[in-house]
Amino acid sequence: MFDIKRMTAFLTAVMSAVCLTSCTKKNLNASEVSYGEFEVTFLDVGKADAMILRTANSTVIIDCGEKGDGKDIVNMLSEEEITSVDCLIITHFDQDHVGGAAKVIKELDVKRVLTPDYVRESDETKKYQKALDSKSITPEKLTNDISFSLDGVDYTVYAPEKTDYGFDNDNDFSLVTKAVHGENILLFTGDAMEERLSEIMDIGECTLLKVPYHGRKLDNLEEFLNAVKPKSAVVCTSKGEFSSQVQTLLSNRKIPVYSTCFNGTVKAVSNGKEIRFTAETGSV
Repeated sequence: MFDIKRMTAFLTAVMSAVCLTSCTKKNLNASEVSYGEFEVTFLDVGKADAMILRTANSTVIIDCGEKGDGKDIVNMLSEEEITSVDCLIITHFDQDHVGGAAKVIKELDVKRVLTPDYVRESDETKKYQKALDSKSITPEKLTNDISFSLDGVDYTVYAPEKTDYGFDNDNDFSLVTKAVHGENILLFTGDAMEERLSEIMDIGECTLLKVPYHGRKLDNLEEFLNAVKPKSAVVCTSKGEFSSQVQTLLSNRKIPVYSTCFNGTVKAVSNGKEIRFTAETGSV
């Protein structure tokens, strides 16, 4: 005879077991999330910026240093058998940021180029434009912020808010890039000076800060550091450019600092939860 009470008890037990198994799997998944690795290489190219951002399946370059530095970028990627670049970000058109771009564009398959929307005439920008034309690449000249994702990294590129920052001031046109990998937030500030820093003062806290303007003293840098609260910092610079006042600002906050002038090429590897640093010579 069909016993409805026994059947109800049996179904309840089955459902409880399924729920327990499901919940256990969810808890395991939450604790065992794997973000993969996100590696940023800050090349030692003197008072210049050249950074390679890589995951297993994506490559982004932020700035290309000076004229001869493009070859170093190409060689480094070639050693890893990387022939294409998903996105090349030129923060602004000073020679120590765009100088090596022509070589990178000529030698690699660059799929996307992002720049601020202004014009700078120089030998470096002419060669850069010629390289773009030779590959039929039209750069995206940003007037608004944009976001995109590549292989588990979420990028936001912040456009300058003005069309004029005064005579001979390319620095405040700098594109600012935020890269989010799991729980880590990496912030790349180009050569942002006082006015540009004011524009991004509310950008939020970060795990790693690429210190703006090669570590030179800026009137509102202390305010900016208080706002973004970096847990670590990298400075792309030469010894003559890295201000002792800026070094003190970072030291007083007990922020671990790596600089290309003291440490050579620096690598930061994120696993989505922590960032591990390696450099040619220890820490500052």
